[in-house]
Amino acid sequence: MKKLKVGVIGCGKISGAYLNKARHFDCYEITACADLELDRAVAKAEEFSLAKACTVEELLADPEIDIVINLTIPQAHTDICLKALNAGKHVYVEKPLAITKEEGKQIVELAAAKGLRAGCAPDTFLGGGIQTSIKLIEDGWIGTPIGATAFMIGRGHEHWHPAPDFYYKVGGGPMFDMGPYYLTALVAMIGPIRKVAGMTSTAYPERKILSQPLYGQMIQVDVPTHVAGLLEFHSGAIGTIITSFDAFGGTSLPRIEVYGSQGTLIVPDPNTFGGSVQIRRVDKKEFVEVPHTHGFTEAGRGLGVADMAQAILSGRPHRASAELAYHVLEAMEGFHIASDGGRHYEMTSSCQRPTPLPLGLSNVSLDA
Repeated sequence: MKKLKVGVIGCGKISGAYLNKARHFDCYEITACADLELDRAVAKAEEFSLAKACTVEELLADPEIDIVINLTIPQAHTDICLKALNAGKHVYVEKPLAITKEEGKQIVELAAAKGLRAGCAPDTFLGGGIQTSIKLIEDGWIGTPIGATAFMIGRGHEHWHPAPDFYYKVGGGPMFDMGPYYLTALVAMIGPIRKVAGMTSTAYPERKILSQPLYGQMIQVDVPTHVAGLLEFHSGAIGTIITSFDAFGGTSLPRIEVYGSQGTLIVPDPNTFGGSVQIRRVDKKEFVEVPHTHGFTEAGRGLGVADMAQAILSGRPHRASAELAYHVLEAMEGFHIASDGGRHYEMTSSCQRPTPLPLGLSNVSLDA
């Protein structure tokens, strides 16, 4: 199989996960990396034996690069995606797609105009945990989905991240940071969203960094840090999602549950690829764990890149698409708009549910 050449822009904390996972697929290889700080790119290239470390401009001008993986901070996602597309490259960007729906729409529209692919994390819904959940729903194990709940509740990132400031700027906060995992999983299981409502709050206007190397510095908080949202899906199902950086005592709530006419499904943490899938049917007294029907339970970042690369080579649609990411982005912004205006927010976008993965795939391919 032909291997597409891939370049990474942004050599921060998450880049190692992408660089490590690329070794496991036969459809693409990462050959170059770039960063605003060239020393960081050089260090990553040496660590992962890449052929080239360079500036962002040099990587975008490299005619051998087919796909750009954009791992910059959210505030730079749109700029780098548009530059990559204008340079004739397919692009795959970390979540969120952009920090506003207007910027996200620019990426979707430019990719379509150029005849190029745009993809976006998260790709965790391609892992065995959520793919098993999707199959159980499609096979009727819980009947017709009627409702769902999703919870991402905990402390903020200032207690562990080496540079957490951007999590509290526009494009950050618990919904824009972690909401994509949960909303993408819900759309993959239940389908697109019709309208949303929300309420938001900011508990603390400042946060103290508790991690090194910036321990003791104060962060000004510019975004809501507790977001409660309601979702009405086109299917008629109703969902609830809460994301929070304000629960300093943690939580005992599940990550995701889906409620159907014939049972309840406990879905694993959508920030992972595996995890326990449990079901309780209407005629049973207890939840039982269901063995995974799909692989990639230890996939790590890069599964979505592999799916997009194989889709480019074969001509099929890719699953972690910019259209899906834009729909999720609009819903996240919709919660905030609804909260600010005291009203429902009607979605203007929709998307196709990503095609479930086939059964029995090898560990190096997402095509049967």
